[in-house]
Amino acid sequence: MATQLSILVVEDHDDLREATVMALARMGYPTRGVDCAEAMDETLSRFQADILLLDLNLPGEDGLSIARRLRAAQPDIGIIMVTARNQARDVMAGYGNGADIYVSKPVSPDELHAAIQALSRRLRPEPDAKDRLTLAAKSLELHGPQATIPLSDNDFLLLSSLAMARDRRLETWQLLETLGKEADDAEKRALAVHIVRLRKKLEQAGAPQPTLKSIRGTGYQLCVPLHIHKA
Repeated sequence: MATQLSILVVEDHDDLREATVMALARMGYPTRGVDCAEAMDETLSRFQADILLLDLNLPGEDGLSIARRLRAAQPDIGIIMVTARNQARDVMAGYGNGADIYVSKPVSPDELHAAIQALSRRLRPEPDAKDRLTLAAKSLELHGPQATIPLSDNDFLLLSSLAMARDRRLETWQLLETLGKEADDAEKRALAVHIVRLRKKLEQAGAPQPTLKSIRGTGYQLCVPLHIHKA
């Protein structure tokens, strides 16, 4: 999945919430679930959600009020309302209070996935094709606006792993594990040298700087989006 959008499910029906969280996790979305506004606020303090999957009939503060205040505080957050209220006035109220998408219960996992993907085009728009950086799996090449750069197997493994990671960030041991290496000092130094070479390849392809930065004492973060083409 290219977007790696994180989702917070706000639903007070325990079985439905758990089933929804599990379904979204199987689709590859980092997902959390809570049962009320108070738990939502606490979770949002430590979990950065891109999309709120929001029921309207909640204990305490209702979904319309939640949507209204979150839209005011976080204009870029995605809000999908999932509710049994399907009258025209309810739908209008949902959109009027900040919903991006309003779907009626029961909703299938496929329909939910389609709604998230539709919303992702606003939250994470694709760059213009001419400016896009693409990893070609078959040919082991990095295609960019300025050049096509050949890659080694390990180049591809590192870049693709970073591109698919949350926040495009991985710890040093995770990258070494990807390469099948031990997390000892010698391999860490070798990885640091490899990262320097990858920066040069990204720059040669036309990636804007910064391209790939080190997180001191932790790992590395890819600073530019990469599209992975597997065909």
